[in-house]
Amino acid sequence: MKLTVLALLLSSLIGFDDWFTGSTLRLDYIFAGDSGSQNIYFMEAARTGEWAGRRSNLDETLLRGNGEIRLLDPDSGATLYVNSFSTLFQEWVSYEEATQVKKGFENCFQVPFPKVPVLVQITLWDSYGRESATLTHRIDPSDILIRQVRDTGLENRIVFYGNRPEKAIDILIVSDAYTEAERDKFFADAARSRDALLGHEPFKSNASRFNIRAVFAPSADSGPSIPHENLWNRTALGSHFDTFYSERYLTTSRMRQVWDAAGTLPFEQIIVLVNTPVYGGGGIYNNVTVMGSDHPTFRSVIVHEFGHAFGALADEYFYDDMYESPYPLSVEPWEPNITTKVDFASKWEDMMGQDGVGLYEGGGYTSHGVFRPVPECRMKINECDSFCPVCTRALIRMMDYLTE
Repeated sequence: MKLTVLALLLSSLIGFDDWFTGSTLRLDYIFAGDSGSQNIYFMEAARTGEWAGRRSNLDETLLRGNGEIRLLDPDSGATLYVNSFSTLFQEWVSYEEATQVKKGFENCFQVPFPKVPVLVQITLWDSYGRESATLTHRIDPSDILIRQVRDTGLENRIVFYGNRPEKAIDILIVSDAYTEAERDKFFADAARSRDALLGHEPFKSNASRFNIRAVFAPSADSGPSIPHENLWNRTALGSHFDTFYSERYLTTSRMRQVWDAAGTLPFEQIIVLVNTPVYGGGGIYNNVTVMGSDHPTFRSVIVHEFGHAFGALADEYFYDDMYESPYPLSVEPWEPNITTKVDFASKWEDMMGQDGVGLYEGGGYTSHGVFRPVPECRMKINECDSFCPVCTRALIRMMDYLTE
Protein backbone atom coordinates (compact mmCIF):
# COMPACT_ATOMS: atom_id res chain seq x y z
CA MET A 1 0.00 0.00 0.00
CA LYS A 2 1.50 3.37 -1.05
CA LEU A 3 1.21 6.02 1.62
CA THR A 4 -0.28 9.36 0.64
CA VAL A 5 1.18 12.66 1.86
CA LEU A 6 -1.62 12.70 4.45
CA ALA A 7 -0.67 9.22 5.62
CA LEU A 8 2.99 10.15 5.97
CA LEU A 9 2.06 13.24 7.96
CA LEU A 10 -0.33 11.24 10.14
CA SER A 11 2.28 8.54 10.78
CA SER A 12 4.63 11.14 12.23
CA LEU A 13 1.90 12.38 14.59
CA ILE A 14 0.66 9.06 15.96
CA GLY A 15 -0.19 9.44 19.63
CA PHE A 16 -1.27 6.41 21.62
CA ASP A 17 -4.15 8.14 23.39
CA ASP A 18 -5.45 9.62 20.14
CA TRP A 19 -6.20 6.20 18.68
CA PHE A 20 -6.29 3.63 21.46
CA THR A 21 -8.29 3.06 24.64
CA GLY A 22 -5.66 1.52 26.92
CA SER A 23 -7.19 -1.95 26.69
CA THR A 24 -5.91 -4.93 24.69
CA LEU A 25 -7.37 -6.43 21.52
CA ARG A 26 -6.55 -10.11 21.06
CA LEU A 27 -6.72 -11.43 17.50
CA ASP A 28 -6.71 -15.17 16.77
CA TYR A 29 -5.76 -16.67 13.40
CA ILE A 30 -5.05 -19.95 11.68
CA PHE A 31 -1.91 -20.00 9.56
CA ALA A 32 -2.22 -22.91 7.13
CA GLY A 33 -0.65 -24.45 4.08
CA ASP A 34 2.46 -26.36 3.04
CA SER A 35 5.92 -25.63 1.66
CA GLY A 36 4.42 -24.38 -1.60
CA SER A 37 1.71 -22.01 -0.42
CA GLN A 38 0.45 -20.50 2.81
CA ASN A 39 -2.77 -18.80 3.86
CA ILE A 40 -4.04 -16.77 6.81
CA TYR A 41 -7.55 -17.17 8.24
CA PHE A 42 -9.10 -14.91 10.85
CA MET A 43 -10.82 -16.71 13.74
CA GLU A 44 -11.92 -14.35 16.49
CA ALA A 45 -11.38 -11.01 18.21
CA ALA A 46 -11.49 -10.53 21.96
CA ARG A 47 -11.07 -7.66 24.40
CA THR A 48 -8.83 -8.60 27.31
CA GLY A 49 -7.28 -6.36 29.95
CA GLU A 50 -4.85 -3.47 30.30
CA TRP A 51 -2.50 -2.82 27.37
CA ALA A 52 1.03 -3.69 28.50
CA GLY A 53 2.87 -3.04 25.26
CA ARG A 54 4.81 -0.05 24.05
CA ARG A 55 3.13 3.36 23.74
CA SER A 56 5.82 4.94 21.60
CA ASN A 57 7.54 3.82 18.38
CA LEU A 58 4.06 2.69 17.38
CA ASP A 59 4.50 2.79 13.61
CA GLU A 60 7.90 1.10 13.32
CA THR A 61 9.47 -2.25 14.11
CA LEU A 62 12.96 -2.77 15.46
CA LEU A 63 13.41 -6.05 13.54
CA ARG A 64 11.65 -7.46 10.50
CA GLY A 65 10.84 -10.90 11.90
CA ASN A 66 9.15 -13.55 9.78
CA GLY A 67 5.89 -11.66 9.80
CA GLU A 68 4.13 -8.57 11.05
CA ILE A 69 0.73 -7.41 12.24
CA ARG A 70 -0.19 -3.85 11.35
CA LEU A 71 -3.15 -1.58 12.26
CA LEU A 72 -4.01 0.96 9.55
CA ASP A 73 -6.20 4.02 9.43
CA PRO A 74 -8.78 3.09 6.75
CA ASP A 75 -8.99 6.66 5.42
CA SER A 76 -5.33 7.58 5.01
CA GLY A 77 -3.58 4.19 5.06
CA ALA A 78 -1.29 5.42 7.84
CA THR A 79 0.20 2.85 10.18
CA LEU A 80 -1.21 3.27 13.69
CA TYR A 81 0.62 0.31 15.22
CA VAL A 82 2.89 -2.48 13.97
CA ASN A 83 4.68 -5.41 15.56
CA SER A 84 6.84 -8.17 14.10
CA PHE A 85 6.93 -11.85 15.04
CA SER A 86 7.84 -15.39 14.08
CA THR A 87 5.75 -18.55 14.37
CA LEU A 88 6.01 -22.31 14.73
CA PHE A 89 4.09 -22.62 11.44
CA GLN A 90 6.78 -20.76 9.51
CA GLU A 91 9.44 -22.97 11.04
CA TRP A 92 7.46 -26.08 10.10
CA VAL A 93 7.24 -24.92 6.48
CA SER A 94 11.02 -25.45 6.17
CA TYR A 95 10.76 -29.13 7.16
CA GLU A 96 10.33 -32.02 4.74
CA GLU A 97 6.91 -32.85 6.20
CA ALA A 98 5.61 -29.58 4.73
CA THR A 99 6.26 -30.96 1.24
CA GLN A 100 3.90 -33.86 1.94
CA VAL A 101 0.88 -32.48 3.83
CA LYS A 102 -1.02 -29.27 4.52
CA LYS A 103 -1.36 -28.21 8.15
CA GLY A 104 -2.91 -25.41 10.17
CA PHE A 105 -1.43 -23.74 13.26
CA GLU A 106 -3.12 -21.49 15.82
CA ASN A 107 -1.63 -18.04 16.41
CA CYS A 108 -2.71 -15.28 18.78
CA PHE A 109 -1.63 -11.64 18.73
CA GLN A 110 -2.20 -8.66 20.99
CA VAL A 111 -2.58 -5.10 19.71
CA PRO A 112 -3.84 -1.97 21.46
CA PHE A 113 -7.65 -1.70 21.40
CA PRO A 114 -8.67 1.02 18.90
CA LYS A 115 -11.16 3.79 19.53
CA VAL A 116 -12.37 3.77 15.90
CA PRO A 117 -12.61 1.18 13.10
CA VAL A 118 -9.21 0.10 11.76
CA LEU A 119 -7.80 -2.25 9.15
CA VAL A 120 -5.71 -5.15 10.40
CA GLN A 121 -3.06 -6.29 7.95
CA ILE A 122 -1.12 -9.44 8.79
CA THR A 123 1.71 -10.58 6.54
CA LEU A 124 4.08 -13.56 6.47
CA TRP A 125 7.45 -13.66 4.72
CA ASP A 126 9.51 -16.60 3.55
CA SER A 127 13.22 -17.10 4.22
CA TYR A 128 14.06 -14.85 1.26
CA GLY A 129 12.01 -12.00 2.69
CA ARG A 130 9.30 -12.45 0.06
CA GLU A 131 5.64 -12.17 0.99
CA SER A 132 4.20 -15.66 1.36
CA ALA A 133 0.75 -14.82 2.72
CA THR A 134 -1.24 -11.73 3.66
CA LEU A 135 -4.68 -10.90 4.98
CA THR A 136 -6.36 -7.53 5.52
CA HIS A 137 -9.62 -7.26 7.42
CA ARG A 138 -11.62 -4.63 9.26
CA ILE A 139 -12.07 -4.40 13.01
CA ASP A 140 -14.82 -2.17 14.41
CA PRO A 141 -14.38 -1.67 18.17
CA SER A 142 -18.18 -1.51 18.56
CA ASP A 143 -18.65 -4.98 17.00
CA ILE A 144 -20.86 -7.00 19.37
CA LEU A 145 -19.01 -10.20 18.45
CA ILE A 146 -15.73 -9.02 19.95
CA ARG A 147 -15.63 -11.36 22.92
CA GLN A 148 -15.08 -9.86 26.35
CA VAL A 149 -12.47 -11.94 28.18
CA ARG A 150 -13.08 -12.36 31.91
CA ASP A 151 -10.78 -13.07 34.81
CA THR A 152 -9.86 -16.75 34.65
CA GLY A 153 -9.85 -17.25 38.40
CA LEU A 154 -6.46 -18.95 38.14
CA GLU A 155 -4.09 -18.19 40.99
CA ASN A 156 -1.40 -15.74 39.96
CA ARG A 157 1.41 -14.10 41.88
CA ILE A 158 3.69 -11.20 41.04
CA VAL A 159 7.17 -12.67 41.48
CA PHE A 160 9.04 -9.54 40.43
CA TYR A 161 7.90 -5.92 40.09
CA GLY A 162 10.05 -3.38 38.29
CA ASN A 163 7.59 -0.73 37.11
CA ARG A 164 3.97 -0.18 36.13
CA PRO A 165 2.90 -2.18 33.02
CA GLU A 166 3.05 0.71 30.54
CA LYS A 167 6.65 1.40 31.57
CA ALA A 168 7.91 -2.19 31.93
CA ILE A 169 8.27 -5.37 29.87
CA ASP A 170 5.66 -7.69 31.32
CA ILE A 171 6.39 -11.42 31.41
CA LEU A 172 3.87 -14.13 32.28
CA ILE A 173 5.10 -17.54 33.40
CA VAL A 174 2.23 -20.01 32.94
CA SER A 175 2.31 -23.58 34.21
CA ASP A 176 1.79 -26.72 32.17
CA ALA A 177 1.88 -30.37 33.26
CA TYR A 178 1.67 -29.48 36.97
CA THR A 179 -1.17 -31.14 38.87
CA GLU A 180 -3.10 -29.45 41.66
CA ALA A 181 -0.84 -31.24 44.15
CA GLU A 182 2.18 -29.61 42.46
CA ARG A 183 0.96 -26.02 42.84
CA ASP A 184 3.70 -25.08 45.31
CA LYS A 185 6.34 -26.70 43.10
CA PHE A 186 5.24 -24.52 40.19
CA PHE A 187 5.55 -21.27 42.11
CA ALA A 188 8.97 -22.37 43.35
CA ASP A 189 9.99 -23.21 39.76
CA ALA A 190 8.66 -19.83 38.59
CA ALA A 191 10.87 -18.16 41.18
CA ARG A 192 13.85 -20.12 39.85
CA SER A 193 12.94 -18.91 36.35
CA ARG A 194 12.88 -15.31 37.58
CA ASP A 195 16.24 -15.74 39.28
CA ALA A 196 17.76 -17.31 36.16
CA LEU A 197 16.61 -14.49 33.88
CA LEU A 198 17.27 -11.53 36.14
CA GLY A 199 20.54 -13.00 37.36
CA HIS A 200 21.93 -12.91 33.83
CA GLU A 201 23.28 -9.84 32.03
CA PRO A 202 22.05 -7.68 30.46
CA PHE A 203 18.75 -8.41 32.22
CA LYS A 204 20.36 -8.13 35.66
CA SER A 205 21.41 -4.52 35.15
CA ASN A 206 18.00 -3.70 33.67
CA ALA A 207 15.78 -5.56 36.13
CA SER A 208 13.70 -2.43 36.81
CA ARG A 209 12.43 -2.64 33.21
CA PHE A 210 10.68 -5.98 33.87
CA ASN A 211 7.62 -7.28 35.67
CA ILE A 212 7.20 -11.04 36.08
CA ARG A 213 3.97 -12.77 37.10
CA ALA A 214 3.38 -16.51 37.58
CA VAL A 215 0.01 -18.11 36.67
CA PHE A 216 -0.95 -21.58 37.86
CA ALA A 217 -3.06 -23.54 35.36
CA PRO A 218 -3.60 -27.03 36.87
CA SER A 219 -3.29 -30.14 34.72
CA ALA A 220 -4.92 -33.54 35.13
CA ASP A 221 -1.59 -35.34 34.63
CA SER A 222 1.92 -34.57 35.77
CA GLY A 223 4.49 -34.10 33.02
CA PRO A 224 4.14 -33.30 29.29
CA SER A 225 3.33 -35.74 26.53
CA ILE A 226 6.28 -37.73 25.12
CA PRO A 227 5.10 -39.17 21.80
CA HIS A 228 8.19 -41.33 21.15
CA GLU A 229 7.36 -43.15 24.42
CA ASN A 230 3.65 -43.30 23.48
CA LEU A 231 2.90 -41.14 26.51
CA TRP A 232 0.00 -38.76 25.98
CA ASN A 233 -0.80 -36.77 29.10
CA ARG A 234 -3.75 -34.49 29.77
CA THR A 235 -2.23 -31.08 30.43
CA ALA A 236 -3.64 -27.56 30.56
CA LEU A 237 -1.65 -26.23 27.59
CA GLY A 238 -0.87 -29.36 25.59
CA SER A 239 2.93 -29.26 25.74
CA HIS A 240 4.82 -32.17 24.19
CA PHE A 241 8.24 -33.32 23.09
CA ASP A 242 8.99 -34.58 19.54
CA THR A 243 7.97 -31.37 17.80
CA PHE A 244 8.72 -31.89 14.10
CA TYR A 245 9.91 -35.39 15.14
CA SER A 246 12.83 -33.92 17.11
CA GLU A 247 12.88 -35.69 20.50
CA ARG A 248 14.17 -32.73 22.53
CA TYR A 249 12.00 -30.07 20.90
CA LEU A 250 9.41 -29.23 23.58
CA THR A 251 6.58 -26.94 22.41
CA THR A 252 2.85 -26.49 22.36
CA SER A 253 0.78 -25.68 19.30
CA ARG A 254 -2.31 -24.79 21.37
CA MET A 255 -1.78 -21.05 21.36
CA ARG A 256 -5.41 -20.25 22.15
CA GLN A 257 -5.22 -22.30 25.35
CA VAL A 258 -2.06 -20.47 26.33
CA TRP A 259 -3.63 -17.07 25.74
CA ASP A 260 -6.84 -18.19 27.49
CA ALA A 261 -4.79 -19.05 30.58
CA ALA A 262 -3.41 -15.50 30.53
CA GLY A 263 -6.95 -14.13 30.61
CA THR A 264 -7.02 -10.41 31.34
CA LEU A 265 -3.52 -10.21 32.82
CA PRO A 266 -1.16 -7.76 31.09
CA PHE A 267 1.79 -9.34 29.28
CA GLU A 268 4.19 -8.90 26.38
CA GLN A 269 6.21 -12.10 26.70
CA ILE A 270 4.80 -15.45 27.79
CA ILE A 271 6.78 -18.39 29.14
CA VAL A 272 5.14 -21.81 29.35
CA LEU A 273 6.95 -23.58 32.18
CA VAL A 274 6.59 -27.34 31.74
CA ASN A 275 6.96 -29.74 34.65
CA THR A 276 9.62 -32.20 33.47
CA PRO A 277 13.20 -33.25 34.30
CA VAL A 278 13.85 -34.00 30.62
CA TYR A 279 15.95 -31.55 28.60
CA GLY A 280 13.85 -29.55 26.18
CA GLY A 281 12.34 -26.23 25.21
CA GLY A 282 11.99 -23.65 22.50
CA GLY A 283 11.69 -19.91 21.97
CA ILE A 284 9.98 -18.09 19.09
CA TYR A 285 10.31 -14.35 18.57
CA ASN A 286 7.38 -12.37 19.99
CA ASN A 287 5.42 -15.60 20.24
CA VAL A 288 6.19 -17.95 23.15
CA THR A 289 8.98 -19.48 25.21
CA VAL A 290 8.48 -23.11 26.30
CA MET A 291 10.84 -24.46 28.94
CA GLY A 292 11.23 -27.71 30.87
CA SER A 293 11.60 -27.05 34.59
CA ASP A 294 14.01 -29.53 36.15
CA HIS A 295 16.93 -30.43 33.90
CA PRO A 296 20.36 -29.56 35.40
CA THR A 297 20.92 -27.04 32.57
CA PHE A 298 17.65 -25.21 33.31
CA ARG A 299 19.19 -21.86 34.26
CA SER A 300 21.27 -21.53 31.11
CA VAL A 301 18.66 -22.93 28.73
CA ILE A 302 15.81 -20.65 29.83
CA VAL A 303 18.05 -17.64 29.24
CA HIS A 304 18.95 -19.00 25.78
CA GLU A 305 15.30 -19.62 24.82
CA PHE A 306 14.23 -16.21 26.13
CA GLY A 307 16.99 -14.75 23.96
CA HIS A 308 15.08 -16.14 20.97
CA ALA A 309 11.61 -15.04 22.06
CA PHE A 310 12.48 -11.61 23.43
CA GLY A 311 15.61 -10.53 21.60
CA ALA A 312 15.07 -12.35 18.28
CA LEU A 313 18.53 -13.88 18.63
CA ALA A 314 19.34 -16.72 16.26
CA ASP A 315 20.91 -20.02 17.24
CA GLU A 316 24.66 -19.83 16.65
CA TYR A 317 25.29 -23.58 16.55
CA PHE A 318 25.31 -25.68 13.39
CA TYR A 319 24.56 -29.30 12.59
CA ASP A 320 23.84 -29.17 8.83
CA ASP A 321 20.98 -31.59 9.47
CA MET A 322 17.97 -29.52 8.40
CA TYR A 323 15.95 -30.40 5.32
CA GLU A 324 16.13 -26.79 4.17
CA SER A 325 18.28 -24.04 5.67
CA PRO A 326 16.24 -21.08 6.94
CA TYR A 327 19.12 -18.79 5.95
CA PRO A 328 19.69 -18.56 2.19
CA LEU A 329 23.22 -17.33 1.56
CA SER A 330 22.00 -14.69 -0.91
CA VAL A 331 19.96 -12.91 1.78
CA GLU A 332 21.04 -11.11 4.96
CA PRO A 333 19.26 -12.70 7.96
CA TRP A 334 17.07 -10.32 9.94
CA GLU A 335 18.29 -11.72 13.26
CA PRO A 336 20.95 -9.39 14.75
CA ASN A 337 23.58 -11.99 15.74
CA ILE A 338 24.24 -13.88 12.49
CA THR A 339 25.23 -12.70 9.03
CA THR A 340 25.77 -14.01 5.51
CA LYS A 341 27.85 -10.85 4.84
CA VAL A 342 25.30 -9.73 2.22
CA ASP A 343 24.71 -6.62 4.36
CA PHE A 344 27.27 -6.94 7.12
CA ALA A 345 27.29 -3.16 7.66
CA SER A 346 23.82 -3.49 9.18
CA LYS A 347 25.09 -6.00 11.74
CA TRP A 348 28.22 -5.77 13.92
CA GLU A 349 30.74 -4.38 11.45
CA ASP A 350 31.14 -1.36 13.77
CA MET A 351 32.08 -3.71 16.65
CA MET A 352 34.77 -5.71 14.90
CA GLY A 353 37.82 -6.24 17.09
CA GLN A 354 36.05 -5.25 20.32
CA ASP A 355 36.21 -7.92 23.05
CA GLY A 356 37.05 -10.62 20.57
CA VAL A 357 34.21 -9.77 18.17
CA GLY A 358 34.90 -10.95 14.64
CA LEU A 359 33.49 -13.21 11.93
CA TYR A 360 33.42 -16.91 12.78
CA GLU A 361 31.97 -19.24 10.19
CA GLY A 362 29.10 -21.45 11.28
CA GLY A 363 25.76 -20.41 12.71
CA GLY A 364 22.04 -20.62 12.11
CA TYR A 365 22.32 -24.45 11.78
CA THR A 366 24.71 -24.03 8.82
CA SER A 367 28.48 -24.62 8.91
CA HIS A 368 29.39 -22.68 5.74
CA GLY A 369 28.38 -19.21 4.62
CA VAL A 370 26.68 -18.08 7.85
CA PHE A 371 28.82 -16.28 10.42
CA ARG A 372 28.54 -15.55 14.16
CA PRO A 373 30.29 -12.82 16.18
CA VAL A 374 32.43 -14.84 18.64
CA PRO A 375 33.61 -18.43 19.04
CA GLU A 376 31.27 -19.19 21.96
CA CYS A 377 28.13 -17.42 23.24
CA ARG A 378 25.02 -18.14 25.29
CA MET A 379 23.25 -18.56 21.94
CA LYS A 380 25.66 -21.32 20.90
CA ILE A 381 26.42 -23.54 23.90
CA ASN A 382 25.01 -24.05 27.39
CA GLU A 383 28.49 -24.01 28.89
CA CYS A 384 29.01 -20.35 28.00
CA ASP A 385 28.14 -18.07 30.92
CA SER A 386 27.28 -14.94 28.97
CA PHE A 387 25.87 -13.37 25.87
CA CYS A 388 28.51 -12.03 23.51
CA PRO A 389 28.82 -8.24 23.01
CA VAL A 390 26.72 -8.37 19.83
CA CYS A 391 23.85 -10.28 21.47
CA THR A 392 24.08 -8.03 24.53
CA ARG A 393 23.74 -4.91 22.38
CA ALA A 394 20.75 -6.43 20.56
CA LEU A 395 18.99 -7.21 23.85
CA ILE A 396 19.58 -3.71 25.20
CA ARG A 397 18.29 -2.19 21.97
CA MET A 398 15.11 -4.24 22.34
CA MET A 399 14.67 -3.07 25.94
CA ASP A 400 15.12 0.55 24.83
CA TYR A 401 12.67 0.13 21.96
CA LEU A 402 9.98 -1.28 24.24
CA THR A 403 10.36 1.02 27.23
CA GLU A 404 11.66 4.42 26.06
